[in-house]
Amino acid sequence: MKAMILAAGRGERMRPLTDYTPKPLLQAGGKPLIEHTIKQLVAAGFNDIVINHAHLGLQIEDRLGNGKQFGATISYSSEGEQALETAGGIINALPLLGDEVFLVVNGDIATDFAFAELKNLTVDLAYLVLVNNPAHNTKGDFSLDKNGLVISTGTEQLTFSGIGLYRPELFSNIAAGQSKLGPVLRQAIASGRVSGQKMNGFWMDIGTPERLQELDFYYTQQRKQL
Repeated sequence: MKAMILAAGRGERMRPLTDYTPKPLLQAGGKPLIEHTIKQLVAAGFNDIVINHAHLGLQIEDRLGNGKQFGATISYSSEGEQALETAGGIINALPLLGDEVFLVVNGDIATDFAFAELKNLTVDLAYLVLVNNPAHNTKGDFSLDKNGLVISTGTEQLTFSGIGLYRPELFSNIAAGQSKLGPVLRQAIASGRVSGQKMNGFWMDIGTPERLQELDFYYTQQRKQL
């Protein structure tokens, strides 16, 4: 199964850190955010990785190269300087992702999720990993019913982690160009074609400089405990 890391976001809330460095290359725990994700994916058996980029994207290519240093094969989907949003970026990368189910991970999250759990799942149109609501998204995004289907509202609202499995068919009726993933998922959810799970481990959305500092502290504490 191929994996894609979404790395094209401008990182406006991270400015001025992202004025000269793309967000995925900001460091925590002594290495860029995206390298943590790549190493986790490779350890879980996802060795064929696609990375999209826009703002200062060539810095990402220069840093990561062809992926050999990580035991991976990395391909790049360039969007120029104007990012295509989440769905638009995936659609642009579909020629690199093939015809089967693929994994997509947001490039600005940190987690201890066991990605290997996703390799042998049955997927209709999409499969989402949900987490408890963080302080910056207290209302949540979706819920799960008793059969593991993702629903719009339920007794326990959860936050989409930015980790999902998708079939190319999910995007078959969407024109190329800028488009967000949320509306695409909500339409598929309304049709009962999205399943998922709740994870209870470590997860952070690294959306602000303060959260980047929190993550750096987390990794520092981890090292002290080893």
